[in-house]
Amino acid sequence: MRFYNLKTRSHVEVPESDVRKAKSVRKTKNGEQTRYVLTAQINGDKLFKFVNQATFESLNVPEVKLDK
Repeated sequence: MRFYNLKTRSHVEVPESDVRKAKSVRKTKNGEQTRYVLTAQINGDKLFKFVNQATFESLNVPEVKLDK
């Protein structure tokens, strides 16, 4: 799976076995907003990728809670 590393400003290929998924829910004045996030950690760098709900649900990877 392809992620963008902000620290090195380059694209990184991450094996799907190292990818985790998480939901980020926040309250807005119009209700709740849910964002779907894929995370990975390569060489000490945390990588994040926002995806749509269909992609999020189709991936067969463990779901984790985001650290705030």
